[in-house]
Amino acid sequence: MQYLESFRLPDEDAEWQFFVSQKSRAFSDYYPFQIFPDKQLTDLSFEPVTILYGDNGSGKSTLLNIIAEKLGLARAALYNRSSFFEDYLARCDFQLARALPAKSAIITSDEVFDAMLHTRALNQGIDDAREDMFKDYLQNKFGDFHYHDLSDYDELKKVLETRRKTQSRYVRDNLAKNAREYSNGESAMQYFQDKLQDDQLYLLDEPENSLSPTHQQELAKLLTDSARFFGDQFIIATHSPFVLAIPHAKIYDLDSVPVRTKKWQALPEVQAYAAFFREHQDEFE
Repeated sequence: MQYLESFRLPDEDAEWQFFVSQKSRAFSDYYPFQIFPDKQLTDLSFEPVTILYGDNGSGKSTLLNIIAEKLGLARAALYNRSSFFEDYLARCDFQLARALPAKSAIITSDEVFDAMLHTRALNQGIDDAREDMFKDYLQNKFGDFHYHDLSDYDELKKVLETRRKTQSRYVRDNLAKNAREYSNGESAMQYFQDKLQDDQLYLLDEPENSLSPTHQQELAKLLTDSARFFGDQFIIATHSPFVLAIPHAKIYDLDSVPVRTKKWQALPEVQAYAAFFREHQDEFE
């Protein structure tokens, strides 16, 4: 499915008009201005899967954030936003192929990592409460409790419960269960499987972070199937050769000047992998 058809960045003339309008010269950095004109990049068109490729600092994440903010997509993680972001967004434009789905979102590697940390923090809190409950059990079971009036009723119930249950049964019945923890890679995959819904637009910033090669292949298949069978559109910033190899993906090489589309096999990073394995081919036999 295709929701976002095209996106237009301000060209060199538009950026120049912005700088002419500035009365203050106190700033040395006007981010996100001054990034894409040098790459001769103004217009992007999209397919069901579009990939932004480039080395660190090439502008992949910046471009995703610009698109996400211009479209008003939901996000759960902070991003690098300067005082001039609104000025830049005002000079951008886009064309939709159809109405943007309400739950469309940008998902970053920071968001995935935050979710893993949240699970760990939740479990740590439960573990701490469990230790307190062990002590509470012993105090109520063997303490010198005397019932006086109705104000002691809740305490009486607790004492009676501890006396008819084992310590482990008492804790199980009164404490939330730990959330299941996986390895980082398994947690990241589980996050994407739970997060991605049908018929949405998703911008993904380096989703392969924390994923092993095997899990990167699983992610590539999940994205392929979600686009092909379940009506999702993806714009992805990635270094992963497995994600880059998604069938029929349109790939923009942000390292080339001017920026242009390329086949995944022609990308320098993929070529580096291929050269490495050719060099060591006899070691696999």
